[in-house]
Amino acid sequence: MSQSTTNNTRITILERFRGPPTSGHGGYVSGRFAAFADLTTDDSAEVTLRSPIPLDQSMSVLFDDDNPRNYQIQDRDTLIAEVRAARLSLEVPDPPDWAQTRAAESRSAALMPNINPLLPGQQGFHPICFCCGPEHPEGLHIFVAPVDRQVSAIWETKTEWGDDAGKLPQALLWTALDCPGQYAFLAEGIRTGLLGRMTAKVLTTPRAGSSLQVTAWTIAVAGKKHLAGSALFDDQQTLLAYATTLWIGRQPLRL
Repeated sequence: MSQSTTNNTRITILERFRGPPTSGHGGYVSGRFAAFADLTTDDSAEVTLRSPIPLDQSMSVLFDDDNPRNYQIQDRDTLIAEVRAARLSLEVPDPPDWAQTRAAESRSAALMPNINPLLPGQQGFHPICFCCGPEHPEGLHIFVAPVDRQVSAIWETKTEWGDDAGKLPQALLWTALDCPGQYAFLAEGIRTGLLGRMTAKVLTTPRAGSSLQVTAWTIAVAGKKHLAGSALFDDQQTLLAYATTLWIGRQPLRL
């Protein structure tokens, strides 16, 4: 593949957008990386994560001269991610009842103490995750719980998160569509490994400050690969965005 750094394009993921303590949040960084994609109205962006995402460190965006719709994110000689345009076909189930979803939040694994054996004495599966971490002071605080054969949460967004048009940035929508997929497997007694690939399609960008519903469900398991679907709805339960997340590996579970 012939590559070039068109206009010396660079990207940096700030420390507050972490998933694991020392790496960028998979959904957030995928949304940021996907922003360079030249997509048609039918396209989705597919982001494959190849290495842990460094924080507070500038990375290069390397475009494919033979196919500008494909590109890579690289940290010096380390391949961080590969991005390409794709077509995402996903059957999205109807979302659970809004009131039942809100009532279920207190049962979310994201709020359980000592659930992660690697982080004793802390609250939640990923305590300081930008999406689902209850101990992250600037996080999205999306706490999905099992509701009607899915996991679901009501996500209260903030007006200060809005862009110049008052809309939620695409990277935050990708963030919200990430972690719930892992919790869908957790609800079935499976603790998956790290996010390996995410493919997302945004149909309508909601306004910052709106109340939204996030859902997720399991799709398939093949060896070490765990595929989940996720979706985002407005307060009328109109579909706004959807995604698939592919989780690699399996880890010990303590409930």
